[in-house]
Amino acid sequence: MTIEVRLPTLGEDVQEVRLNRWLKQVGESVRAFEPLLEVSTDKVDSEIPAPADGILTDQLAQVGQMVTTGAIVAHLTVANETAAPPPASAPTSNGESYTGHLTPVVARMAAEHHLDLAHIPGTGRDGRVTKKDVEAYLAAQASAPAPTAPVAPPAVVAPAPVTAAPPTRVHPIESLPPPTGTTLVPHSAMRRAIADHMVRSVQTAPHVTTVFEFDMSAVLAHREAHKAAFTAQGVNLTLTAYFVAGCVKALIANPVLNARWTDDGLLMNPAVHLGIAVALEDGLIVPVIRNAQDLNLLGTARAVNDLASRARSRQLQANEVLGGTFSITNHGVSGSLFATPIINQPQTGILGVGILEKRVKAIDDMIAIRPCCYVSLTFDHRAADGAVGDAFMLSLKQTLEKWA
Repeated sequence: MTIEVRLPTLGEDVQEVRLNRWLKQVGESVRAFEPLLEVSTDKVDSEIPAPADGILTDQLAQVGQMVTTGAIVAHLTVANETAAPPPASAPTSNGESYTGHLTPVVARMAAEHHLDLAHIPGTGRDGRVTKKDVEAYLAAQASAPAPTAPVAPPAVVAPAPVTAAPPTRVHPIESLPPPTGTTLVPHSAMRRAIADHMVRSVQTAPHVTTVFEFDMSAVLAHREAHKAAFTAQGVNLTLTAYFVAGCVKALIANPVLNARWTDDGLLMNPAVHLGIAVALEDGLIVPVIRNAQDLNLLGTARAVNDLASRARSRQLQANEVLGGTFSITNHGVSGSLFATPIINQPQTGILGVGILEKRVKAIDDMIAIRPCCYVSLTFDHRAADGAVGDAFMLSLKQTLEKWA
């Protein structure tokens, strides 16, 4: 029998994706939940698993093509007795089925570890099994006695050849030919997305930046006193967690900077969804900590660790980089003193954190050495004036410098 392979929903706000590459070619066999194709939404690459064991009959979408979620992208030929699982289900060995939403990451993990998802308690919305649920289940299994019968390892699949993107057409700004010996390096999809987004931002919003110097003594003392306790719980307590927590407090006190500009008025956001910029080898991505106002420092640090790790390993889902209301970028990790970051549209503000270094300061008419950094706020001057931006920065400064 022949079954349809449909592009699953990758997030509530994701309607269309770009087909990056086929991981299986026509005529090749594929196992259920084995990656079949790879798609991207501007910055996030996602692998789409096969819905059943079978042979890839055809490919209805081409590499580079934009595909709508829900569209049929291929067909599989399966044995008559093999039933294809529903898109939101995973088969189990005891005859039961997991009927919750199934993301590509969870599907791949289930296939790699031969898991029965119906046996894993789901903590996601409507009882859905999430990546964290699977990881917790695997951790619990690792501490249990080893099974008496060995489990066959998954088949090793040779990677499919990657189809190179078509060369980019160059539009020179002057008629002179390029210098001899130059080489054209085509832009990646991520580089194009970043370029388009940055140009649109500076053309949309009048940017203004204010810079403060922060004394990080109190934060460093608190971190030194608590990092061992956080490590014991599997969490790396970074300075970014403190900036996130401080920004949440400052945004609640200055909600205009958590809002969104429209021609009819400001859309005030009731929750703080903070984007954390993460540098990649070929660009930048901004995963979002949702409802950051509900997290304590431990929860914030855990969320920062998780998103940064999965961003660098290309494990983010499309909806995890959408819906941010404010962003933070720590450009100081590369040695930068201070910068004027470009606003991540349609947000109103972005915080830039410079390098932390010891500086000589005059405190109570005495010379002292303090760990300091320059912190900048770039914001949309349509939505807020300088007084609002400075009020936000003063709130953040006081929170961090008096951390206890």
